[in-house]
Amino acid sequence: MIHDTLRRGLLFTLAGFWLLGLTGCGQGSEAESVWQAYHQALSQALDTAEIERSAPPNIGAFPERQALLFDINETRESLLNVYALRECEITSLIAARNNQLGRVAPPSQQWLYERELWQRLSLCWNTDVPRELSEENRDRLRDITLTKTAQLPFVSWNAIFDSREWEKNFSRASQPLSASELNQLTPPGGLDNALDALRYLRQMVLHQFDRQWQQDSSRLENHLKTLQERPITAEVLRSLMLATQRLDEATERLKTVQPPHCLPEWDRSYVAQLEQSAFAWLKEINRLVDSHPVTPPAQWQRYAHAWLSLDAPDAPWQSFQRALKTHQAARKGFSSCRPIASVKTKMTSHS
Repeated sequence: MIHDTLRRGLLFTLAGFWLLGLTGCGQGSEAESVWQAYHQALSQALDTAEIERSAPPNIGAFPERQALLFDINETRESLLNVYALRECEITSLIAARNNQLGRVAPPSQQWLYERELWQRLSLCWNTDVPRELSEENRDRLRDITLTKTAQLPFVSWNAIFDSREWEKNFSRASQPLSASELNQLTPPGGLDNALDALRYLRQMVLHQFDRQWQQDSSRLENHLKTLQERPITAEVLRSLMLATQRLDEATERLKTVQPPHCLPEWDRSYVAQLEQSAFAWLKEINRLVDSHPVTPPAQWQRYAHAWLSLDAPDAPWQSFQRALKTHQAARKGFSSCRPIASVKTKMTSHS
């Protein structure tokens, strides 16, 4: 009896040291708590040693921004030529773009400028103004309008991928989401604001050639600010990778024993929340990228296939789905034990 007590105490002590080691390697103990509780419950029910856990790898490095951007030639016209097109109401807009503040404007504001310029040129071309221009100025208006029309999809792509807000969302310095953090993000809730931000960016892309659609600078900046508040993409990916690792480890343990061992009831609330939030987020990220009528740069295609795809077999989402289904199948050969009160409390403390 004394030996059993010492043995259990030693196991819990070693588990504590293991969690400290994971924390030092970048895995927060809060993100591990649900998996620690589940692994301990399995080990106790199966009367086996504590399941050994190893830290999953980090997500891949986000490509350099320059590799994700398109080269766009600058359109240059003399002041005299621009003034000749003054009936198109572009002179003040171009002047604002060329002043000191305009030249250092963030990518999001440059996007708004380019779209408004295209909007004014396109509207102007479809009025009586071209008829009143000289042939030379009419050709100039046509050429500028066609150039800006061709460039706009590449401008919208660059505006998103050249922003710090977008890059920070993929930060490798992020951590897996703890149960409480995931609970806060699960829709309806905190994730809704971030999803709204992605949807607004997509709306801007889809409506970029709609002359009647009015863009909103403050709304755009507020949405970008929301994306900058936390690296949700990286946190979701790291949470999926941690869950995959822990599920695989638990499955391997189940393979070492045979029924009639019973298993503790599995509180799947954390896993269900992760599954729901991760799918919603990755789906919206992919919808935003797919809304652009341009072929993404090769660097982005490789990164997205490896990390953001919902279909690629080795990407985090499909790896998680495979680990979850395999673990559920492994559990089916066992009966259910009565819940262990202490473990049940740990696993449901986030709700």
